[in-house]
Amino acid sequence: MKVVYLDFDKYQYDVHSLFKAFYPDEEVMVLVGKRGELQEKEAKIKDTDEIFTINNIETIEKNDLKKQIYTVLSEKTGKQLPWGNLTGIRPTRIAMNLLEEGKSDVEVTDYMKNTYFVSDEKLDLCLEIAHREQEILKDIDYENGYSLYIGIPFCPTTCLYCSFTSYPIGAFKNLVDEYLCCLEKEIDYVAENFKGKTLDTVYIGGGTPTTLEPAQLERLIGYLKDKLDFSHVKEFTVESGRPDSITRDKLKVMKKLGVDRISVNPQTMNDETLKLIGRRHDVKQLIDAFNMAREEGFDNINMDIILGLPGETSVEVSHTIDEIIRLGPDDLTVHSLAIKRGSRLYEVLHEKEIKGELKVPILSSINNTASMMEIAASGARKMGLTPYYLYRQKNISGNFENTGYARKGKAGIYNILINEEVQSIVALGAGTVTKRVYGNGRIERCDNVKDVKLYMEGIEEMIERKKELFK
Repeated sequence: MKVVYLDFDKYQYDVHSLFKAFYPDEEVMVLVGKRGELQEKEAKIKDTDEIFTINNIETIEKNDLKKQIYTVLSEKTGKQLPWGNLTGIRPTRIAMNLLEEGKSDVEVTDYMKNTYFVSDEKLDLCLEIAHREQEILKDIDYENGYSLYIGIPFCPTTCLYCSFTSYPIGAFKNLVDEYLCCLEKEIDYVAENFKGKTLDTVYIGGGTPTTLEPAQLERLIGYLKDKLDFSHVKEFTVESGRPDSITRDKLKVMKKLGVDRISVNPQTMNDETLKLIGRRHDVKQLIDAFNMAREEGFDNINMDIILGLPGETSVEVSHTIDEIIRLGPDDLTVHSLAIKRGSRLYEVLHEKEIKGELKVPILSSINNTASMMEIAASGARKMGLTPYYLYRQKNISGNFENTGYARKGKAGIYNILINEEVQSIVALGAGTVTKRVYGNGRIERCDNVKDVKLYMEGIEEMIERKKELFK
């Protein structure tokens, strides 16, 4: 364990994130106070192999502190991180803000290199995406527009790595219609309170929305289109996701009701890994579902893959990319696995570690590399896809990023809006978070409870929270 002492209550999150970036396989504890004066906390610390003390925190600016820590840890470990000392999740937001201030590409690059020590490769990627995002969003009305997210918190099974609100559909099948009733109440709220506002994008996610039966999908989408003005909607996505939830009848319903973007997500094209992570479908099912979606006329299909899955190397990633190239999706999102201690995947790996079946520490078994990232990026380029958004997560494998690639005119607008936080997003359903974005950049949030039953019991309260936020 690495223990860091700060002499002032400031910047703990940034300090912890930066140390974890350099020491991903170790536990890091940040304590506020002088060493030796925190007996109660120190008594609980075991297996400490190194202690760091950082003084005069109160008088140091955050960026200066991060630069100092990065320099010391880089020299100590011999590592240079691809994103330097950046600990935030939206690097492109920094570049976009500077461009909007009238800064040139050279000025943006110099600032990010000198302030955050970002590598040349990531600087080029960040700047390319910032320009592309500006072009894609140029017609979005931030002030009088909004986007809508609807959460369907059910899945065929819960993937081991998943941290989203998700419940196995088998145990909740009898509650789905009642859940849809609650969504309809929230839709009624939106219809009444956002009259005169421009609805730009609609995204139905989860969970897995296609766990709904065809009639339930038709009920939900039909109610949406009856109640809300879709005349200005630029993108209507249903995250079909799991191929074992996709049927021709469901695809026909979505196509008939104007859904113009869907996801068919493999995560990997290796059957053994799919079994390990709890996907409960094989590669053949994925290929069949994708081809069926094409047959039903969908010309904007997204696929997600995850790099750094347990046991996968560049060989498995190359195989996944080769198979995806054969299918030719319109949008490919490349995720770097971010494992959380509370996830079932962590628990499974921890159990294997205890039994001696895992020969390296848990986080070392999840190994994304620069070569894997390049394999995915090269594959995207071969398909004519260009990067259009990126974001990062805490404990992300290899200290890399998640990147979306798309054909011209097929980029996921909602993905950019949710990540750059430039437009208000009204979120409906259990476990969703509504964001109100003010003209000065200030953001306020209100959330719906995650538990499905509690959400349904408290639906009126959920609606009141939104009314209070947008009053």
